[in-house]
Amino acid sequence: MKLYIIRHGQTDWNVAGRIQGRQDIPLNAQGRLQARALAEGMSERPVTAVYSSPQIRALETAKAIAEPLKLTVELLPQLMEISYGTWEGRTVQDILATDGERYDAWRRHPAGVAPPGGETLAQIDERCGLAWEYIRSRIRGDIAMVSHGSTLAHFMAYLLKGQPDSRDMIVGNASITTIEYFPEERICRLVELNDRRHLERGQAAPKSPIERKRSGPSDRAYL
Repeated sequence: MKLYIIRHGQTDWNVAGRIQGRQDIPLNAQGRLQARALAEGMSERPVTAVYSSPQIRALETAKAIAEPLKLTVELLPQLMEISYGTWEGRTVQDILATDGERYDAWRRHPAGVAPPGGETLAQIDERCGLAWEYIRSRIRGDIAMVSHGSTLAHFMAYLLKGQPDSRDMIVGNASITTIEYFPEERICRLVELNDRRHLERGQAAPKSPIERKRSGPSDRAYL
């Protein structure tokens, strides 16, 4: 069975480099183009269920996939983006200027430091586990799951059992990552990371500097 792990389409805050977290930011015009291109890409990957974060940017993306397949999106609160507390709405540069010591400590030791008013690593890992157990218990065929950059990095690390660098996997807006699940062994294997071929066929290719150029695991997943 295959799990198609999908990040929502682009938003204005993605372009501006502002941390979104739990803020309910909708897709922008480019993000809606990406969602339509994503739906075409997923037409080659028929699924039996579509799960989504209830946040509007993820739900808009999930509906674009589900509607042509005559499926109803099932909302899972556990797939919401990580809560970044008072850092939400700000850029990394701004946070470094005003709360740099805490930010650096969080980047170095996320298990021991959380954003002010935000989630701890233990809370994130717990809800990723709950999301997977819910989905796994209902799998009847290939499924699509739409969520957010940081949550997906943690979710994939959970599925892949901490394989090297799995927590640092960064997926682009409206990209498709394929994971194969073997139910008898209850193990998962990464098949393809960050497929964007469907975006490159038309006008939905990434436009923002953040999406055109990845800089590694440092600060990009949650933008």
